[in-house]
Amino acid sequence: MNNKTGRPILIILIAVAIIAGVSLLPLAEWSGGKLKNFSLVSDVQKVVAEDAPADSTEVTDDIDPELLEAMAAEVGDAVVNGTPAPHPLTAPDSVLAQSIDTIISEPKPSRSGDLVVIEDYSASGLGLVQLRNAINSGRLARIAVVGDSYIEGDIFTQDFRELMQSAYGGEGVGFVNMHSDFPGFRRSVKQGGKGWKTYLANKKDARRDYIDLAEQYAMPTGDATSTYQGTKAFTHTGSWAVSRMLFIAPEGAEISVKAGQSDWQTHNIEASPDVKCIEVASATSDFQVKTSTRSLIGLGVWLDGLSGVSVDCMSSRGFSGITLTKVNPELCRQMSTDVDYNLIILEFGINALSASQSNYSLYCTRMVEVINHVRRCYPRADILLMGIGDRGMKRGGAVVSMPTAAAMVSAQRDAARRAHCLFWDTREAMGGDGAVVEWCRSGLVNKDYIHMTHKGGARLAKALFAAVQASLNHASPAPAFGADTAEGSPFQAL
Repeated sequence: MNNKTGRPILIILIAVAIIAGVSLLPLAEWSGGKLKNFSLVSDVQKVVAEDAPADSTEVTDDIDPELLEAMAAEVGDAVVNGTPAPHPLTAPDSVLAQSIDTIISEPKPSRSGDLVVIEDYSASGLGLVQLRNAINSGRLARIAVVGDSYIEGDIFTQDFRELMQSAYGGEGVGFVNMHSDFPGFRRSVKQGGKGWKTYLANKKDARRDYIDLAEQYAMPTGDATSTYQGTKAFTHTGSWAVSRMLFIAPEGAEISVKAGQSDWQTHNIEASPDVKCIEVASATSDFQVKTSTRSLIGLGVWLDGLSGVSVDCMSSRGFSGITLTKVNPELCRQMSTDVDYNLIILEFGINALSASQSNYSLYCTRMVEVINHVRRCYPRADILLMGIGDRGMKRGGAVVSMPTAAAMVSAQRDAARRAHCLFWDTREAMGGDGAVVEWCRSGLVNKDYIHMTHKGGARLAKALFAAVQASLNHASPAPAFGADTAEGSPFQAL
């Protein structure tokens, strides 16, 4: 009888021992990131963390799975003397350094006094030449801010847009996708609708033919609707002059649109593999779309003014930026007939950052490929790469800046140097090392010590706007740059 009583306890002890043993196995390393390491202790810690006070912090490395796969392929799965090749995010410097170019131009100063400037590594040395020319021409100058969850909900970009439109004119929020699962998160536009399935660039069911700069498209699942209404949260988002819907109708389509109090307009679209645009040139504060054509490829809606500046926010949660190499250049060429860009700002890196990795040369190489590919898709656009913002982690009982953040910024600057584009040091603009702690204390960063609040986004937007203004308006180089103020400075006049 005693043996029967002790048997369940023995089984439990054996099970715990097996689970503990599995916890010690480097599953992620052996599988090249396809499997996650299992830890009985960390799972217990996770439960504790969920019940912890709101000001507690648990930092995890949520690396973009697509980046892990790409890096694993780069490092290779070779076995040398019976030892598996190192995992790409923990590989020694000697392995990672093989992919980095040895000859690149010297870094430029990131500051001119209190101003964190745009560092110009472009081949022409003319800085924001395309944006400057577009603004000076009087036509609509269009900026795309393409990034991850750091700008989700139009945080940061909504304030940057407002500053640009206040200075140079313009109205409307620019790009809005066909459907959002969290429409209330965005303050700059009131979005609604139903009946759409969204396809993201990092998912296997997405067709690369339809991947544009926004890295997503949508298809109706039945009767689909999309609604867009201006808001008074910002001076220039209440109304706009032109509403555009871009799409592909490979089997033909029937699409109805409505702007303001006007009647519904129904468009019967002939079958075509090319990008089509329905445009309503009418001042309005709301726009609606409805269709039941299941084969329709909805690329998005653009709500703009006739002139001034438009700023599009294109965010994809969890992306590291490398999926931008999947963007279809021919699709972008067709879209540029109706929606072209003069400046493309790339904001990525948080989903490639790891507390245990200080060498990001492989990520740097991938981002060089990304920049060159984006340039191929939009050859008339300036390209600006933003460095990551400061990120926090818990060390002991205190929160500090993640020590590897500086290494990521350095790798991103190297990518800009190698790809000959512009660079802006976001982390430096926040205040550098330790900034995230102060920003969180001041309500500028959320308690995850990563993502900005709306208030923080507004402050960072002012810093970038000041840098853009300096690049656009300075007729001569800033004196603080010394030897670097010669011809080719980012402040050089045209």
